[in-house]
Order: sequence, then structure tokens, then C-alpha cells
Amino acid sequence: MDPSDLADVLASVREFIRAEVVPLEEEIDERNEIPTRLVEQCKSMGLYGFAIPEQHGGLGLNTTEEVRLVFELGWTTPALRSLFGTNNGIAGHVLLEGGSEEQKKTWLPRLASGEITASFGLTEADAGSDPSSLTTTARRDGSDWVINGAKRYITNAPTADVIMVFARTNPDVPGNRGISAFLVPADAPGLSIGPKDHKMGQFGAWTADVYLDDVRMPADAVIGGADGIDNGFRIAAKCLAHGRVHIAALCVGMANRLVHESVTFAQTRQAGGRPIARFQLVQGLIADSVTDCYAGRALVVETARAFDDGTDRIAGPAAAKYFCSEMVGRVADRAVQVHGGAGYMRGVAVERFYRDARLFRIYEGTSQIQQVIIARNALGEAARG
Repeated sequence: MDPSDLADVLASVREFIRAEVVPLEEEIDERNEIPTRLVEQCKSMGLYGFAIPEQHGGLGLNTTEEVRLVFELGWTTPALRSLFGTNNGIAGHVLLEGGSEEQKKTWLPRLASGEITASFGLTEADAGSDPSSLTTTARRDGSDWVINGAKRYITNAPTADVIMVFARTNPDVPGNRGISAFLVPADAPGLSIGPKDHKMGQFGAWTADVYLDDVRMPADAVIGGADGIDNGFRIAAKCLAHGRVHIAALCVGMANRLVHESVTFAQTRQAGGRPIARFQLVQGLIADSVTDCYAGRALVVETARAFDDGTDRIAGPAAAKYFCSEMVGRVADRAVQVHGGAGYMRGVAVERFYRDARLFRIYEGTSQIQQVIIARNALGEAARG
């Protein structure tokens, strides 16, 4: 994107977030719902398709441009980004990474406009960060595939129009081989959605289980067509690598907001007749958080650059997601500490962000999975049994 156009997009999003969304954060948290008018504004601003190529109706941001946008989105409740995060991220990237040209032409423009919402159906009860043990199956029946299984914690499942379902198509090969991805409309006979999960935080971002009971899909539902059979794990890995850079940027944006809340509180909260900003131990907490933000932002920017030029799409995304998700947890904890008792009260932003931040160390690969990826990349064959 032209730099001046990107600057306009970032300025518009920044204004929208701070003027329109931030005042509604508590309402979103209490009602567990994003107001419809905000959803429509996100669609009109192109946020449902910022990472989808322009030829398919999106803004066409590369990863370096995308992280700058996500820094802005991180300033507010992560529930807002969840509205369109799957369309741009792990679900939309299934099509971008593995879809046939016909699948891309059919579905990507509808994702980019927000006409439809996509979900990424990989996680299962016993197959989370390591999908190699997934048990959802797809068996051939004539020219069709019949899918059976269940998916857990699927973002946007309650509102999804289409779900990218990963299923084992070849039971005779071990581990992550023999897995394929299917494009399954949410209204397909045999597919049902469970009740919304009641989570610790990130209220307004809906997740639920997805059940597949003899869901019959035609051959062209396989992502990539015949070439996509047994290729699902490779597609998922590429999608998750991009998603890790995205989540890292989101964590940096949230950490910046937490620093802002901490600084504002320390400047105005009085103790002993003077602002607590004068206390060196409070200064130390804020200094550590500011430093964490600088480190996280620099790491994300460099990781995005390497992702775009293709020099590192494995260890860098894992390191960025690992560091930044852990970092925002530290910043949130210090923010509550700076606020003292007030930081433990509902209705105070840092309390809500403290709850919201905890999930980032778990989804799209836990911190422990990122450690494994980083270490194996560094150690090579010596680290593999």
C-alpha cells in the first residue's frame, strides 16, 4: 500500500478506536457483545479484509503494514479484533495459502467485505497446540467426503457462515500427515454449534464447540481440490505462523494501552499529599513496562519484515508470539499493582485487560509450543528424537 494511504488508514482506525470503541469497552465486557453499529463501521472501514489481497476486495496489507494496524487495534478490547481477525488471519489464510483459484474467487471477496464470517476449525478436546493427534475424520463415500468429529474453542463459531474444518483423511499415516482441510458452510446438514463458552476474559469475542455428525461435502470442498488432500497440516502451519506475528502485534498494542493507563493513574493518584508518580518503586514498575513495550514493538517489526521477505517464517513468528504474549502479561500485572486496590475492581480498564491478556499465552500455540519451535529451529536434528 502507498505510504500515504497507509497513514490515512492508521489515522482513521486510531480515531475510531479511541473515540468510538474505548467509551463502550465496559458495556462490551458486561453484555458480552459488540454493538451492531461498531460491526458495521468495521466493515465499512475495510477491517474485515485488511490482509486480503486487493484483487479479492481487501486492503492488501503485507505483514509489515498489518502489524502497524494491529498495534492500533490492540489499544482497545481484543473482542473488537476478533470480529474480523479470523477473516484476515487463520481462516482467511487457509484460502490464501492452500485454496484453489476458484475457491479464492468465490470466498475471499465475501470475507473481505464482511458479508460472511469464517472460522478456523482445528482445535479439539485432545488436540490443541499439537494438532497431530486430531480425531475428526473425513472418509470417502463415492465422490463425496463424510466428516465426523468435534472441534473446541472455535472463535466466531456462533456467527460463522463457513468453517475451515481440519480432518484426518488418511488414517494409515501417523502424526500430522494425512490431514486435509475442508470448506464447510455452517448450515451444512449435520453441523451444529454448541453454546457460547463462558470465559475468564475477552467478553464480546465468542467461541464455541463445533459438532460434525455425518456432514457430507462434495469433492470440491477440499481446500486446494485434489492437490489439497492430505496437505492440511502444512496449510495450518503456514496460517498459524502468520497468526503468531499478528497476535504478537496485538499484545504490543495492548501493552501500550496498559502503560498509558498506568502512567495516567500514577500522575493523578495522591498518596501522602503527592502523586504516586514521585515514588521510585512506582517509577520502577512503569520503567519496566515501558522497556517491555519497546522490546516487543522492535521484535514484531523485525519479525514482520523477515516474514515478508521470506527469510524467517518459523522461529521469528514463534519468538515474537512467545515474547509478546508473556510480555503483555507482565505489563498487565504491573498495571494492576500500580493501581493498587483500584486495579482489582471491575469497571477499571486494567482489571479487564488483566483478564483479557491471559489468553494470549495459550491460543494459536501455547508459550510452551513456541519454546519447542524456537529450540528445535536452533538445535536442528539434535533436538529431534
